[in-house]
Amino acid sequence: MKAGLSDSIVIVGAGAFGLSTALHLVRAGYTNLTVIEKGDSVPPRYSAANDLNKIVRPEYEDKFYSDLTLKAMAAWKTPLFAPYFHQTGFLNCVSKSCPDRAVATMRRFQASAEKHPDIRPHVVPIQSRQDILDQVWQFQDGELPGWRGYLNRRAGYAQSARALAAVYRELRSKGVEFRLGPDCEVTQIVYGASSVDGTKAARGVTTKDDKFHSAGLVIVAAGAWVSQLIPEIGTQVDAKAWSVAHVKVTDDEASVLRDIPVTYARDLGFFFEPDPETNLLKLCPMGGGFVNSNAETGVSLPPDSYGRSAFMPKNDERKVRQLLAQTLPALANRPLVSKALCWFADTIDSDYIVDYVPKTSGSVLVVSGDSGHGFKMFPIVGSWVLDLLNAEDFQQYEARWRWKARNLKVSGSDWGDEVSWRLGSTTEFSSIETDRSRL
Repeated sequence: MKAGLSDSIVIVGAGAFGLSTALHLVRAGYTNLTVIEKGDSVPPRYSAANDLNKIVRPEYEDKFYSDLTLKAMAAWKTPLFAPYFHQTGFLNCVSKSCPDRAVATMRRFQASAEKHPDIRPHVVPIQSRQDILDQVWQFQDGELPGWRGYLNRRAGYAQSARALAAVYRELRSKGVEFRLGPDCEVTQIVYGASSVDGTKAARGVTTKDDKFHSAGLVIVAAGAWVSQLIPEIGTQVDAKAWSVAHVKVTDDEASVLRDIPVTYARDLGFFFEPDPETNLLKLCPMGGGFVNSNAETGVSLPPDSYGRSAFMPKNDERKVRQLLAQTLPALANRPLVSKALCWFADTIDSDYIVDYVPKTSGSVLVVSGDSGHGFKMFPIVGSWVLDLLNAEDFQQYEARWRWKARNLKVSGSDWGDEVSWRLGSTTEFSSIETDRSRL
């Protein structure tokens, strides 16, 4: 049965997808919304969006996502989101030693940007070091060996944690109820009796403190933990991580680096301008990512404690130091701080999942699969949920976002490796955790 505007709705998760969903529902007139989150604050420590910044760039190999991102970027320029969006540009390059696969990916991204009428006027081809210095004088001390690609001045980044906090404040002011903290971790979805064919409807959820929260509709936006609540999702969604680290710069260094573009060498990684409040410059290495697979089920979930992810693998550290050596050599040997693995919900084809869980009578909806490129859509994700709720036939109109087959893999070793922009193979968390113990 279709949820009414006054019906009780529980949203599990106060990360980007959960908050965006709540925002669009409350703007559409839904009046009985409760967001339940196991973190004790918003942004929650468990959310992949609890971060300094995320890339916002519209060029994709698939025009569908390019057009979608342009729509999101328009929303980033509206009053609620605009303070956190910075159109500094996106320098997308490959270095001299870059593998052919990454070169081909960069060229497809560039071709997409140059072909799109709304992006093309903002694209600057990069064929040499001098081309980069003509656009980014701050890299004058870097050798930039063999760097080539393009600069898209239409792109930039968003301050992710601060944007989440702003939407949280907005939702609180609109009367949305939040239940936060470890005792509020949702432990299960409670269903009524099943029919002969196994169909059942949710009645609500229970939390770790043994409380029952009644709901006619449960929307699960639990990020990398989604399969804990919806085991039926199987291996459609994997918990995957990439690492992040930061270097601390001085006030003078931060001033010099102000407004540099997001800088990406596809074989090494990327970084942003220093954060204006903390002077932290965020670094992310490029690679296939890490999974934490169950040997029996193949399902990956984050490690059981936050502290186990508070490090950067040594090979990733090598990459980001090489990236700095080629661009900002004065920072290449600076201590790396605030190291972490950032866990998110990944799908094998990088498409999102926004759909009802089968045989739940339209009472459980999952919004998941950010796949490392979802945060740029933060201002509009909730509109996709609203579209689904308004569909009279309970069908997801966008085929690529539908519930998929359950058993998509045998093991985590090759998960998502065919996605073109990911360079390298997926690695099991156990192997890098072992390396960490030897440091």
